[in-house]
Amino acid sequence: MATIVEFKDYSMGFKDDDGVVFNLLDQVSFKVEEGRALGIVGESGCGKSMTSLSMMRLLPPSAVVQGGEILFQGRNLLQMSDAEMEKVRGKDISMIFQEPMTALNPVLTIGFQIGEALKIHEPSITKEEQQKRVVEVLAEVGISNPETRLNQYPHEFSGGMRQRVMIAMAVINHPILLIADEPTTALDVTIQAQILDIMKKLKGTGGLVVVTHNLGIVADICEEVVVMYAGRAVERGTLKAIFDHPLHPYTQGLMASIPTTKSEKKPLHTIPGTVPTVFDFKEGCRFADRCERCTEECRKKRPPLKKVGDDHLVQCFLPFEGEEIVHE
Repeated sequence: MATIVEFKDYSMGFKDDDGVVFNLLDQVSFKVEEGRALGIVGESGCGKSMTSLSMMRLLPPSAVVQGGEILFQGRNLLQMSDAEMEKVRGKDISMIFQEPMTALNPVLTIGFQIGEALKIHEPSITKEEQQKRVVEVLAEVGISNPETRLNQYPHEFSGGMRQRVMIAMAVINHPILLIADEPTTALDVTIQAQILDIMKKLKGTGGLVVVTHNLGIVADICEEVVVMYAGRAVERGTLKAIFDHPLHPYTQGLMASIPTTKSEKKPLHTIPGTVPTVFDFKEGCRFADRCERCTEECRKKRPPLKKVGDDHLVQCFLPFEGEEIVHE
């Protein structure tokens, strides 16, 4: 199975007004294979969105890449020129952004905005062919009467319909890699299910990255999972491995926080404390202050990366049966 994109020990941080760089993403590694979906999960502030924006090379001006590689079909995205990246972005790699109302231009029609994404990468396309493709993609994402609706503006669409427009804009050039950043935020459950059905169909032979805090979405659409905490990939593996045998205390806490019918009469489990900011990261395990099993070693040293089973990696000092240390 071909690898579409691979993060290799990727690190990035932010520079403050004094020029001091504070590390956020710390040696993040994972890969997305052809025809498969990867879920990146974790609380707000864990670095999920910065990971997806790194793939698009859309980081804020204060961001500083500190090391590692992001390989897209074998080419390092970090070494591409701006001109080369512009050819990739929106064509080979597309992103469904988190808030459709801020991502869409309120004074331009839906048809123009979707068609613009097509025109940029296919400048020779005729106006008639462009409109035909826009109508087709709107129909594919479930928007009825697309011939009329392409002349409407974002405010004339509901939240669910605007999200469909964002998906249409992202997929009109048939990208090899599609990134969805919180694709169902603020949508009711019925619309969520419809959006997820659309995304399942879009996996095809390409790759899909779903960035979310909703573990139910991950279980429904993904085959691989990366659990992020405070900029580190603390656990990664197959969906079955992560959901059936979570190893890291943070992953266990996330799983225990999922409401079930059996937990109806019990208080919902919570993880004490909050995610630290980039200015408060400690030298050792970044989850140490919230972990019930924390030791002095956890506070002082970076946890080793361990392989447990065929395709299950965890960054923790806790002992695990059959573990093999990948690197300290």
